[in-house]
Amino acid sequence: MMTVKEFQVGMVCTNCFLAVNSDTKEALIIDPGDQAQMIADYADQNQLHPVAVLLTHGHFDHCMAAEKLAEKYGILIYAHEDEKQTMEHPAYNCCTMIGKDLVFHADKYFHGEQGHLSMAGFEIEVLHTPGHTVGGVCFYIKSENLLFSGDTLFCESVGRTDFPKGSMSQLVRSVQEKLFPLPNDTKVLPGHGEWTTIGHEKQYNPFL
Repeated sequence: MMTVKEFQVGMVCTNCFLAVNSDTKEALIIDPGDQAQMIADYADQNQLHPVAVLLTHGHFDHCMAAEKLAEKYGILIYAHEDEKQTMEHPAYNCCTMIGKDLVFHADKYFHGEQGHLSMAGFEIEVLHTPGHTVGGVCFYIKSENLLFSGDTLFCESVGRTDFPKGSMSQLVRSVQEKLFPLPNDTKVLPGHGEWTTIGHEKQYNPFL
């Protein structure tokens, strides 16, 4: 029922996803890090109806276009409550790396270790996976066998932990306890780089 359109946006080629309900044309915008107009043009040209912006974490390269898209479509931005400080402080959201002084906000915040959303005809498990940032999350859609992993898990790698409040031990624990219990054939759509699967990462990821 879901089709996924991937965009590479911004200066560090962040993967932004449109997760689309093929029947209703409702769409979830996941990690719109830049180039809001390009994302909106695609949505409009394909008669899609965005219903929410979902952020895996608050670094600038994952949320810089969120506010523009939310305003255009009259929708809400979602993030984890522990990511509020990251989003609202330039030193933590890393926008100073590109010479900017930016502050980001969400409209709704997830709470705790695991949450749940019903949107666009999908049941979405929100898995709190701190390590890259304190409020990082992954979005798991069991019916579609898909995991949007943000910068928690990459193909044969994991997210950086040398940014403020990062923790490699916490990140490894998040992956092992929250992500590796998922079925091996779960497709992993990361925040950067190529897609992978949980089974592949169990076997070949040198960090884990």
